[in-house]
Amino acid sequence: MEAQQQEGKAYIGNLEVAAQLAKEYLVKGTVAKLVDWATAFSLWPVHLMTSCCGCEIGAAWGPRFDNERYGSLPWVSPRQTNLIIVEGTVTKKMACSVRITWEQMPYPKFAIAMGACALDGGIFYNSYNIVRPWQVIPIDLYIPGCPPRPEAVSRAIVELQRMIRNKGLASKWVVSGIRKDLKYVLPKEDLCGWRGERLELSA
Repeated sequence: MEAQQQEGKAYIGNLEVAAQLAKEYLVKGTVAKLVDWATAFSLWPVHLMTSCCGCEIGAAWGPRFDNERYGSLPWVSPRQTNLIIVEGTVTKKMACSVRITWEQMPYPKFAIAMGACALDGGIFYNSYNIVRPWQVIPIDLYIPGCPPRPEAVSRAIVELQRMIRNKGLASKWVVSGIRKDLKYVLPKEDLCGWRGERLELSA
């Protein structure tokens, strides 16, 4: 009796649905709190100095104020960071570098705008080449002042940690794949369109 040969098949269902259900099942209760706790105390700001507030950033992580004691450590590569601090004035040309740096950072990622220039232009409020950071990337926290003291930077780090742990920003990202709370503050204008065109032409 000849055995009927059939092509082997494996029925595994929809992989995307299965993966989503697995993430929702795993990231619950204690695991979610662990993810948020670990992210809150692993805030690594990328080293991106846009203006004079960078001096206060240096002091905030210096030996006197020592922001590293909060579990925060400045780093040089955006690929290994999850926090960007916009340190004051952002010009139209610098805005493209800020956006490119933001895009290279892995999720979940956060942003802090520091100084009066980052809030609303500061003394350059009516300049033709100044943009606000919230026109380029979504901002989580604002630090007022000109320039803000290192203590204010420390307070912003602590406040961001509180937001991550209370709102579950990191664990929700693990499940959803994106921070849904940012959809209302995403930049509406593409200030870096010219830079993207140049990158495509040079590729």
